[in-house]
Amino acid sequence: MKKHHSIYIPILTLSLVAVFISCQETKVQEDDFWNESEIMAAEAPEIEIADLDFNEIPFKNLSDYGFFKGKLNKLEVAEKVLLYEPASSLFTDYAFKSRFIWMPEGASGKIIEDKEGTMSFPDQTIIIKNFYYPIDFRSPEGAKRILETRLLIKKEGVWEAYPYIWKDDQSDAEYKVVGGEKKVSWIDSQGESQVINYIIPNKNQCKNCHNVNEVMVPIGVKAKHLNHELDFGSETVNQLVKWKKEGYLSGMNHPVSHYPSMVNYNDPSNDLNLRALAYLDINCGHCHRAEGPASTSGLFLTYEEKDSLKLGINKTPVAAGFGAGSFKYDIVPGKADQSILIYRMETTQVGAAMPEIGRVTSHVEGLEIIKSWINSMEN
Repeated sequence: MKKHHSIYIPILTLSLVAVFISCQETKVQEDDFWNESEIMAAEAPEIEIADLDFNEIPFKNLSDYGFFKGKLNKLEVAEKVLLYEPASSLFTDYAFKSRFIWMPEGASGKIIEDKEGTMSFPDQTIIIKNFYYPIDFRSPEGAKRILETRLLIKKEGVWEAYPYIWKDDQSDAEYKVVGGEKKVSWIDSQGESQVINYIIPNKNQCKNCHNVNEVMVPIGVKAKHLNHELDFGSETVNQLVKWKKEGYLSGMNHPVSHYPSMVNYNDPSNDLNLRALAYLDINCGHCHRAEGPASTSGLFLTYEEKDSLKLGINKTPVAAGFGAGSFKYDIVPGKADQSILIYRMETTQVGAAMPEIGRVTSHVEGLEIIKSWINSMEN
């Protein structure tokens, strides 16, 4: 069964000046924490999702869809809104995420028999993804601040993205085409105060990642992402089995072992090579694939890729510019610190950082996985 593991390890700074600044920032962070008493426990209106006029979408407020019941900021889902969770998750500045899917009555998705288990979905399918930060990462089930909810909705055969930004009082979220920026603070798993300026992408930026052959598509809802057990509260069961049981998946005529699956990169008991490929797949592979926006790079970072050159091993970049730093090869076997891949994952410099959007910090734990993987390679 998959469990949440969100750990933040602060990067130690050697400079005394930086230490001084860090101390000052800690004080700012403590003063800047939002007050839970100011949160409005707004009741979600009683709306039947099936009765929505899809021609009127996008609605002004998230509450207009009827996804959630009771106190809106509790994110308690309405009937037929189904929880899902990919085996490995995209890193987004240590934000926690909750994901749900809804399909109209009598409609279902199907698994395409390809190497990833790509799924086809019916019109009016809605994919819901919430981004939030617990006040204290040591108590992740406690009070939280929700920053954004992203919707992917399929209408007339075409997926559209709709970003919603939550109000500071957490009473609702409003549709914002232009995206936004939010200062967010939290206590990490080590008990340290953290603060960042969280970037919410605009509507057009959604297609930067959700893009296969210039067509918008979902990420993280293929069989390989869902083919593992998840605790649904009432039962713990393989997600593909659950989807079939709920009528959200048809034509699944084989046992789950027949379909592709991906490991959880956070689980150290898994093979290092598979963990590294899982991390690269979910964080980079949506662009770095033959059908993706980064296809011209020749660097393909999917879980299924077997060609060492396409994975970047001893490969020179096609056109990285200053994004390559002072390095020559995407991956230098046995030498992670001389690899462009590590440089681009580590830097936060605009134009060099990868992924290009979705983070303003470096993923310390993810970097450790990829560094260990590269350092384990024989030249």
